[in-house]
Amino acid sequence: MNSVFKRGSRFFAAAALIIGLFANGAIASMVNGTEKSTPVMGGYDPVSYFKAGEPQRGSGFHTATHEGGTYLFASKENKKMFEANPEKYAPQFGGYCAYGVAVGKKFYSDPTIWKVVDGKLYLNLDKKIQAKWNEDMKGHINKAHSKWKGIEHKHPSEL
Repeated sequence: MNSVFKRGSRFFAAAALIIGLFANGAIASMVNGTEKSTPVMGGYDPVSYFKAGEPQRGSGFHTATHEGGTYLFASKENKKMFEANPEKYAPQFGGYCAYGVAVGKKFYSDPTIWKVVDGKLYLNLDKKIQAKWNEDMKGHINKAHSKWKGIEHKHPSEL
């Protein structure tokens, strides 16, 4: 009887721990082993790059979730546009620096250092890195898409 009680106590303790982690968001920020920042892009509205031609801060009143990340939008209309076609508006490489991905790394990007190329949004770490990226943009984009498959599910510290 005593061993049954101990097993039951362990089960409830483990269940409470797991529920606590989910409630705290510790597990919710991981999707398929890929770290997702919340909010994605530091809270900038991904639709604004296409619609306004510049990054605009999103609002906590207009949010949507895509591939485990939370996006903020400047307006209800932008949120609806994103939800209708998230692949069109979401930044490439999970919002990591496009040049960094091209060299096999995951650098956090600055959402104000960006470029739309062939209808896709690419972010970079800073202006200096973006200048390097611009030297062979198409080549770096091709390399980044090729390397992304191998690093997508790795934490930046593992690279």
